Amino acid sequence: MKKIINPWSHIEGYHCYGCDPNHQHGLKMEFYEDGEEIVSIWNPTSEHQSWLNTLHGGIQATLLDELCGWVTLRRFQTASVTSKMELRYRKPVHTNQGSLTLRASVVEVRRNLVTVEGRLYNAENELCTECSCLYFLYPQSVAQQMGMKGCYVEGEDNVK
Repeated sequence: MKKIINPWSHIEGYHCYGCDPNHQHGLKMEFYEDGEEIVSIWNPTSEHQSWLNTLHGGIQATLLDELCGWVTLRRFQTASVTSKMELRYRKPVHTNQGSLTLRASVVEVRRNLVTVEGRLYNAENELCTECSCLYFLYPQSVAQQMGMKGCYVEGEDNVK
């Protein structure tokens, strides 16, 4: 797996709840490219629970939405916005049983609309939550106006 470099970290005012490594209360997610998939390994804590030792469903949705958004960022080299998200909670996710693995990939592209499917696995690699997200891709010129210069992995020649 290759670590993806955060293309927003140099932008003044960047304060994403999902991926800003300096957000005091944020999730501080990191992302990796693994073939056609984008992966994140994330450690829940008791601050993220709803019921006793159970990860809040809204946090699960946020984790998956953030991951799927990074799929569009890396694959299409532009920013996107979530248009629709469908979730299926299959199994409770515990906050006290180790790291979670999230995986997502593109399943369909229709002009500037991209469907991405994501999955959240517990520490035992059991599928707990899955989603299908529809994203609207911004033109690359708009992403560049937002300050994005590209989304690369460590060691990639195109890093600017």
